[in-house]
Amino acid sequence: MIKYILRRMIQLAAVLLGVTFLTFIITWAAPSDGAEMKYVSMGMIPSPELLEQTREGMGLNDPVLVQYVRWLGAAVTGDLGESVKFGDPVLTQLAKKLPMTLKLAGAAMAVVIFVSLPLGILTAVRKNTWADYIVRFFSFFGVSVPNFWLGLLLMYVFAVRLGWFRVVSGGTPGGMVLPAAALAVPMVSGFVRQIRAAFLEELSSNYVVGARARGIPERTIILCHVLPNAVFPVITLAGLSAGQLLGGAAIIETIFSWQGIGNMVVEAIRVRDYPLIQGYVIWMAVIYVTVNLLVDVSYHFLDPQMRLGRRAD
Repeated sequence: MIKYILRRMIQLAAVLLGVTFLTFIITWAAPSDGAEMKYVSMGMIPSPELLEQTREGMGLNDPVLVQYVRWLGAAVTGDLGESVKFGDPVLTQLAKKLPMTLKLAGAAMAVVIFVSLPLGILTAVRKNTWADYIVRFFSFFGVSVPNFWLGLLLMYVFAVRLGWFRVVSGGTPGGMVLPAAALAVPMVSGFVRQIRAAFLEELSSNYVVGARARGIPERTIILCHVLPNAVFPVITLAGLSAGQLLGGAAIIETIFSWQGIGNMVVEAIRVRDYPLIQGYVIWMAVIYVTVNLLVDVSYHFLDPQMRLGRRAD
């Protein structure tokens, strides 16, 4: 097990290194001048001599590989540079916005889990009944609707027309309802379809037929036998969804003025704050690398076949 985790960590570290290199090269190739952007953010128009002196001081005249190695060495120690717009270290700015993103991501994921799991099981157990048709119709609608359009629709209906919520969330618990719903509805639809497919596949298995022949109650078969086996595809989907949410849902956060990481990176792109953009890309890469590792490890612990296979090795 330890060897497996170490091997996966080495593979994912290589992926992370590749992401940092591509991110730095793309940023370096951008037409904007980092030295010039520094003075523009301060409302200054620098002279050519001052710009050249600043470029030299920032190391922008060095070869690109030298710049990358220097930047990577600083990034490993937690120094991702300084945000051009906010004037804070990038890591500090990410830490400021992270709690808001965690609150919104946690609320959305809780809704996804507690709604999609019973609905997915219901549609599988009541296959081709009116309940199945209704849930499948709404799940198809949820998957098809873009989340930004859904966010605007929820805002118009529940904030503008009905007045149940404020248009601008402001980070309050009540203001979390609409953005969390806009994030959760498409994910619930995808989860329901995935859970239904996994359950239908398991319900047609031989062990289910044998359990029914032995007179085991249907509820026991579903909860104790089918559910543990059908959960594996959902774990992967949940990991990807968690990574997406923790990265900050940029469009939804912008629509509802939710001051999280997604809203921050949209503003960084608008003002061409490249250090902050680089920090955000690294943050996303770390999230997905970590989530993939956790999903792989959870498979190993939850699937007896994988444990037996490891022992056989």
